[in-house]
Amino acid sequence: MPHLKGLQQNQMLATFPIDVQERLYPHMDLIELPSGKVLYESGDTLRYVYFPTDSVVSLMHVTECGACAEISVVGNEGLIGISLFMGGGSTNSKALVQRSGYAYRLLGQRLKDEFNRHGALLHTVLRYTQALITQMAQTAACNRHHSIEQRLCRWLLVTLDRREGNELVITQELIANMLGVRREGVTEAAGRLQRMGVIEYHRGRIQVIHRTQLETLSCECYAVVRKESERLLPWINRINS
Repeated sequence: MPHLKGLQQNQMLATFPIDVQERLYPHMDLIELPSGKVLYESGDTLRYVYFPTDSVVSLMHVTECGACAEISVVGNEGLIGISLFMGGGSTNSKALVQRSGYAYRLLGQRLKDEFNRHGALLHTVLRYTQALITQMAQTAACNRHHSIEQRLCRWLLVTLDRREGNELVITQELIANMLGVRREGVTEAAGRLQRMGVIEYHRGRIQVIHRTQLETLSCECYAVVRKESERLLPWINRINS
């Protein structure tokens, strides 16, 4: 059985009742997730679910022409692979590791069997799914109605909530792919934030200097998703950190 302390680095796993832990924990494998690894492509049939510990995974919507944009972010507050227990078995999104780290992998059928017991896990996972759908819907509205600068601020905040510290190692090109915009737009927006003293950007590293100001400059989407996540997911302890 994996080490209990390690498993409980994922906040959702830590909330499972003892009987659920005893049924699921022995079947979980700790795996390394390098940055850029694709956990599944759009249209793939999913076999596993993943519970991140210190990794961060972006769920990307992919169009027929290959263009993509991030629709949600998953860290140690949740899991990847909700379509397995929602009945679809596959999804039109792509799961891409944004920040390297580790995750616990579980055969999807085992989670489905536990889900079908209609116990505590069912309610936990459904609440998480609602929070994830809220994030996806708000991101879609944000991408349509808000400026690149506001969207960049939102993205930085959402990403920081799922990492330690206030520094991100990421290129402007990757941020542009996440936001579904041209790199030049991200360069201009990041430059304005740097001139305002909100961030420092140098050679693929972004350091947030004034988080409070970053929240002020962001659109309302970050606060909306944060509030709903805190309401639905009482185990979240890093929001507002």
